[in-house]
Amino acid sequence: MATDPRGKAATLALRRRLLSNSCRLFFPEDPIKIVRGQGQYMYDEQGAEYIDCINNVAHVGHCHPLVVQAAHEQNQVLNTNSRYLHDNIVDYAQRLSETLPEKLCVFYFLNSGSEANDLALRLARQYTGHWDVVVLDHAYHGHLSSLIDISPYKFRDLDGQKEWVHVAPLPDTYRGPYREDHPNPAVAYASEVKRVVSSAQEKGRKIAAFFAESLPSVGGQIIPPAGYFPEVAGHIRRAGGVFVADEIQVGFGRVGKHFWAFQLQGEDFVPDIVTMGKSIGNGHPVACVATTHAVARAFEATGVEYFNTSTGSGGAGPAAMAHGPSRSAACRIFPDRGTNPRPLHRQADSQPLRHQGSPFPDQGLNPHPLQWKRRVLTTGPPGKSL
Repeated sequence: MATDPRGKAATLALRRRLLSNSCRLFFPEDPIKIVRGQGQYMYDEQGAEYIDCINNVAHVGHCHPLVVQAAHEQNQVLNTNSRYLHDNIVDYAQRLSETLPEKLCVFYFLNSGSEANDLALRLARQYTGHWDVVVLDHAYHGHLSSLIDISPYKFRDLDGQKEWVHVAPLPDTYRGPYREDHPNPAVAYASEVKRVVSSAQEKGRKIAAFFAESLPSVGGQIIPPAGYFPEVAGHIRRAGGVFVADEIQVGFGRVGKHFWAFQLQGEDFVPDIVTMGKSIGNGHPVACVATTHAVARAFEATGVEYFNTSTGSGGAGPAAMAHGPSRSAACRIFPDRGTNPRPLHRQADSQPLRHQGSPFPDQGLNPHPLQWKRRVLTTGPPGKSL
């Protein structure tokens, strides 16, 4: 690929002329023009190297050679929709199933996390016959109209809260009303959900689902107290609803101890629906919904077909498989780093660091000349939402 001779100022001028101002940039006062990524690093047009502490998509690093190779090889063969019989989609579903509780055994593949959460909402409503949704304060579940409506992070700046949306307090044991010194914060916060459900029922509302990120990210990287989800699930299911675990930003080993963040709540806890995106394809447009036979059968009973344009055999599927939904796949990519990725460490200040070589040491790559300084890309001080 030829080097783009256009300077940053010219690119910025074009962007301001051609793109909406609602499509915002990081660091708008002095935007960084990123032209390349490799591993955990990103590079601007001047060759300056940055440690990427912002990106929530490139799960095994930017441009990992195994992911790039898998997508490239498939794109040379076939890229079609999910209506055709093909090995890739079933192979990947099988590998995903090996990481999930046995009950979560039916899969739908999509293009984005927003599509996944929208489908989860449809599944929940069809299965329960109810309409209303309980969500956590500050939550964000996607940019489709249906998801803006269940995202307090967004709807409070737009049309406000719909009558079918019910907001429960964020289970924050650091800043919230029930903190770490509370004798049982999990039960206390779950009781708040019960209160919200009861209030809705008193108004004649019927609960279809409780939506929550398994580790609320936009809300401030909140770790719910252990036992909170099982307690909430009990209240929701008794009200006739289902529990939807949004793993789009936090799944695939990002919490360190477990492959899925909902597993932090205990081995016996099983959501009714799990949504995945972002890291599933390491930057390629693929997402997934996993659910139970019972929920899937209710959806099938409508007689309305579900299909997706780009998830039958295309490059995103092999890319996701190369990234790997299993601990063994993680070992194949990073054999010297164990099976669980380390939790994210957020650093607000730049500091000089000596280059340590390739971002993929097991691949023997050194894609960029020696750099003596690394800048760290973050958004805001610790405690602020990303």
